[in-house]
Amino acid sequence: MESIINTVSDLIWSNALIYLCLGTGIYFSFRTRFLQIRHLKHMVKYLFSGGDSSHGVSSFQAFAMSVAGRVGTGNIAGVATAIAMGGPGAIFWMWAISFLGAGSSFIECTLGQVYKEDVDGEYRGGPAYYIEKAMGKKWYAIIFAAVTVIGLGFFAPGVQSNSIAASVKNAFGVQTNITGIVIAVLLAVIVFGGTKRLGKVAEIVVPFMALAYILVALLVLAVNITALPHMFTLIIKSAFGAEQAFAGILGYSIQWGVKRGIYSNEAGQGTGPQSSAAAEVSHPAIQGLVQAFAVYFDTLFVCSATAFMILSTGSYNVINPAGGFIIANIPKVAIGPGYTQLAIGTVIGKFGGPFVAIALFFFAITTLMAYYYIAETNLTYLVKDSKYSKVFINVLRVGILASTFYGSIKTAEIAWALGDIAVGSMAWLNVIAILILGNIGIKVLKDYENQLKMGRNEKTFIFDPKKLGIKNAEAWYRINERKTKRDRKEEEKIS
Repeated sequence: MESIINTVSDLIWSNALIYLCLGTGIYFSFRTRFLQIRHLKHMVKYLFSGGDSSHGVSSFQAFAMSVAGRVGTGNIAGVATAIAMGGPGAIFWMWAISFLGAGSSFIECTLGQVYKEDVDGEYRGGPAYYIEKAMGKKWYAIIFAAVTVIGLGFFAPGVQSNSIAASVKNAFGVQTNITGIVIAVLLAVIVFGGTKRLGKVAEIVVPFMALAYILVALLVLAVNITALPHMFTLIIKSAFGAEQAFAGILGYSIQWGVKRGIYSNEAGQGTGPQSSAAAEVSHPAIQGLVQAFAVYFDTLFVCSATAFMILSTGSYNVINPAGGFIIANIPKVAIGPGYTQLAIGTVIGKFGGPFVAIALFFFAITTLMAYYYIAETNLTYLVKDSKYSKVFINVLRVGILASTFYGSIKTAEIAWALGDIAVGSMAWLNVIAILILGNIGIKVLKDYENQLKMGRNEKTFIFDPKKLGIKNAEAWYRINERKTKRDRKEEEKIS
């Protein structure tokens, strides 16, 4: 079974997917005239603008829910794996896919907003919705939704719980099955509370956990400040095969950097549009920009923090594909959280292990929250009959709790392979879809920029899909109808 799982994972994550994701990022970066640079100021500004409603969450809550999904074990264990398998140069390629992926993320998350639906009083959306509404391919949408429910509901959770269990065992000596039970119970309290609770928890936990982690990283870097020039040189030279020690693994550097980068920041994977659709905003492009910044936040801040700590302290190994090690600084340490625990331990001693275990716990538990939300959104798409939807949702809840516990007691190799299958399958389906639908995202961006030139802001933007020739955006038709009624009432009061 393990051999079959690894074979399927390698097949999905062939060079074809690597180059498809890179190419898509480059394509949309040029089509949007590198909005990831031009609109950086607005990305940050819109994070804290607007508010929630009875139908949707605020921009910041949607951002926090998105970051909750992006910031997980990939930011600690995934970064360590990228360095171990692809050398220091893999970090450069993580940066590259983050920068380019911000363009892809804008397109997919904007589409998620345009084609969202009001389901039982809450906004829902994502690739399944825009594939059906914009492409007119319901069979394709059903495949994506089914793959997402299976992938994020049953395959991917094990990666998160496995890394938590491993780090807790290393730091505190707690058995993995005990940790698995605790995670499952805590997750149950959250997921049975619904979307609003997920948004509220993410809004509080995500900024706290990320800030604490980055502050510790800055402390480690301050202590090792003299090593930073060599570290940056090593990353850049290794990324292009100019560092002799890593010249022979250039292909692995690109592959693992892009692979772990996509797993971590999820650009193009199709997860971001789900939380994007939940937001209450005046124009779809606003949430598209906010979610593009989420890609930056994940990779350029959190992933980089991990990478810098590991590399500046020399707490890493690099595997030789032919066998053995190219670099063997810590040969007895397994690939994963142990690299980061050792790196932090060089500065804060025995507290390094517990700190990483706690950080990883918060990172992973919020990712599990996001996985559940996305899986539920797609299950709701598949089972629209409310009489049966609640039954299926409860089955999903039990399933994700069971897979979370199961992942905590399985080997890391199996957990990561299953996670890669989930992420890769979604990426294949979604990237092809957004390439086909990209012109709609560009049209929405141009409409937003035209209104920006007119002096409008996040409170006065107007999004009229009919005027832009965009069909099947029913939620926005109703939003505009409600606005029109409110405006008329205001006019009547004045008169």
